[in-house]
Amino acid sequence: MERRTFMKSLVAGSTASGALARKAVSGEPASESRPNFLFMIADDLTYRAIRALYDQEVHTPNLDRLAARGCAFTHCFQQGSWTPAVCIASRMMLVTGLNTFRANQDRDFTPLWGQTFREAGYHTYIVGKWHLDPTMLQRCFDEMGPIGLGMYESTPQAYCRPEPRNTWTPWNKNLKGHWLHTKLWIDARKDEVRHSCQIYADCAVDHLVNKVPRLRQPFYMYIGFNSPHDPRQSPKEFVDMFPRDRIEIPPNYLPEFPFDNGFIRGRDEQLAPFPRTHTAVRLHRSEYYALIAYLDQQVGRILDALDRSGKADNTYVIFTADHGLAVGQHGLMGKQSLFDHSIRMPWIIRGPGVPEGKRVDDLVYQHCTFATTCELAGIPVPSSVEFPSIAGLIKGHGAPKYDAVFSRYLNFQRTVRTRDHKLIVYPYVKKVQLFDLNKNPWEMLSGNLAEEASMAPIRDDLMKRLRNFQKELDDPLNLDDPAKSRKTRPIWERGR
Repeated sequence: MERRTFMKSLVAGSTASGALARKAVSGEPASESRPNFLFMIADDLTYRAIRALYDQEVHTPNLDRLAARGCAFTHCFQQGSWTPAVCIASRMMLVTGLNTFRANQDRDFTPLWGQTFREAGYHTYIVGKWHLDPTMLQRCFDEMGPIGLGMYESTPQAYCRPEPRNTWTPWNKNLKGHWLHTKLWIDARKDEVRHSCQIYADCAVDHLVNKVPRLRQPFYMYIGFNSPHDPRQSPKEFVDMFPRDRIEIPPNYLPEFPFDNGFIRGRDEQLAPFPRTHTAVRLHRSEYYALIAYLDQQVGRILDALDRSGKADNTYVIFTADHGLAVGQHGLMGKQSLFDHSIRMPWIIRGPGVPEGKRVDDLVYQHCTFATTCELAGIPVPSSVEFPSIAGLIKGHGAPKYDAVFSRYLNFQRTVRTRDHKLIVYPYVKKVQLFDLNKNPWEMLSGNLAEEASMAPIRDDLMKRLRNFQKELDDPLNLDDPAKSRKTRPIWERGR
């Protein structure tokens, strides 16, 4: 999109939002028929980590019942990151609707998701992780519970585990991390230590039970969990549910990733020793599953509170995550890669007119949430939003939106993925990977087909698609010579 066209779309989007705002404050009664929205987003939750959809090792009865009563998208992706903190990029695309190359630079000029609902007359509320610009927070929400940090750092012993002298345990409430003092977060008069997940759920439950029933407006509620991001802390009874010796080693396990992917020794990768052992992978996956189970319990409390509010029948509930996580797959621990375990996440919706038990296998982006909720609410989608609504796919009358999706990690990695194949390019180290996802769904490196002569037509087609995505999304990276990559400039300087 050219600069003038893009700036025009931003102005048009702001004008539309302003018109909605004038209507909202004009004294017109709110329509009781307008649906409510309860949105929950986890941090580091990979797509396989819901029992009803994929993984029989995890324990997620509440997310399972959400999926049973609604529609789950099995191939939902995020479009990549300009920072090792992938959650920032994913959430920025979520709330702006802008693609991965525009969201970091153009956010100050575009209507935001919560802002759009607020100006349409919705009462907007947030609790938990935001991790974006605080001025954006103010634009989006009428009311706020405790706003969490981007992440909670634990004591140094949370790193490089297991190690013989390291006695760090997930349930030790003295080791900082997710264990927080309530006097700092909820009530200065009462000090006890609670998990961040519980604190956010407590506030969400209180809002649903005590505030929502009295609202004359429809509500939009955003709950951001820091879980299951490390430090993977949870009560001992949840850790005991997943004995380490019973944890399976994933098929794509490797002791170490074979080359530098741009983050090979980064912060997330320091959580376990090198090379990765079966013992280390089992330890981290056990604690990952425990925290997911604890998160699931809090989600259940929130769903029960929604039922008690009397608003459940007219409320769309959406559950997703910002991205996935490796946790021992491919010799990696973090999310700074383009394998499915890191760029693919769950996306589940329940609500009015949503078929129960439905599964959609079409490729979508998590960032389609903005436009989708606008369509379901009958709110005009700001013209700046680049990711389309998938409301039609939810209700069974829409055509697929994508035949391929794109993702990136800084300038170190690029991928294009169809339903059947994936191409990953590492331009700085001149590496290419090609996977047949039907035969190799775990993307095991031993199944790399990039050098197979018989796969040349598919490889060439995917490379062409990748370059087309780069042009469409305004990607500055030169795949052939990264040193010649185009420098990016703020939107107001482009075209000069």
